[in-house]
Amino acid sequence: MKELVRNMAGKKVMILGDLMLDHYMVGSVERISPEAPVPVVRVEREKFLMGGAGNVAMNIAALGGAPMLVGVIGDDREGDELKTLCEQAQLSVNLLTDPNRPSTKKTRIIAQNQQICRVDSEDSGPLSEALLDQLFKYLQAELQQYPVVILSDYGKGFISAPFMDRLNALLETMSRRPLVLVDPKIVNYDLYRGVDLLTPNTKEAGEGAGILVTDKPSVLRAGEALFRRLDCKHLLITLGPDGMALFHDREHIQHIPTFAKKVFDVTGAGDTVIGALGLALASGADLLSACTLANHAAGIVVGQVGAATASAQELLEEVECHSGHPVSTW
Repeated sequence: MKELVRNMAGKKVMILGDLMLDHYMVGSVERISPEAPVPVVRVEREKFLMGGAGNVAMNIAALGGAPMLVGVIGDDREGDELKTLCEQAQLSVNLLTDPNRPSTKKTRIIAQNQQICRVDSEDSGPLSEALLDQLFKYLQAELQQYPVVILSDYGKGFISAPFMDRLNALLETMSRRPLVLVDPKIVNYDLYRGVDLLTPNTKEAGEGAGILVTDKPSVLRAGEALFRRLDCKHLLITLGPDGMALFHDREHIQHIPTFAKKVFDVTGAGDTVIGALGLALASGADLLSACTLANHAAGIVVGQVGAATASAQELLEEVECHSGHPVSTW
């Protein structure tokens, strides 16, 4: 496992998907507005972070990988802020600009350590034909350099039926086809047919399968339903405090227990899982080892507050704490 962590240094992974700007306005409440029965928040500080596909790229970079982030921004201040964040993180990017749609932004207003409300600015419609032409001209030239492609779908319009049709057509022409991993969104489930690996959490798996997932039998039923619906090659259902269920196929299922010592915040844990998993696979790890490393990485980030990342050194130290990795067959 330690050798696998070291092998991840410099390995390439491409991330395609919804890039978002997370905007935090933090302050205090001392009175109620005379205009309406709502609190008045006096803003004391603001901060901007990359969300969505950007957070996946940040996780891969923190683990020592070489992510290529491909996304769409608007011709606006938020787009400029996202470019600045990418430059500060020294990420390799191809950010296409669409002047007809805003950069996706989530503004969270927080007071007394409580989120008062969230304000979303977005256009979740599919990308224009002209933008898709620009995107796929780039992918046709560059995709062959990447052994793993992650589709980070947050339902903001990047992943659509026209996009998937063109991506699948491009993949069929490639002599060395990259692995395609998908962090799914319920509205787009039927677009993921035939992908190499899907990584839903229990809620997303239940929504895709049309059942409530609460225990081991329902996890197995949901997995079977997703294979029937999507004909994906592999499936990883993340179970929160109960670890992960790895479906090598419909018949071969393994359970990986959680390695988290403490859980403060699960924000962004899904981004950590798919980022670490994709990087490990790009490094030549087998599927079970890659999922185990991703489970370790997730165990690190949920022990921190807010969207966080795990470094390669932290992952090495975490792996060294375990003399064995108990995996059971379901």
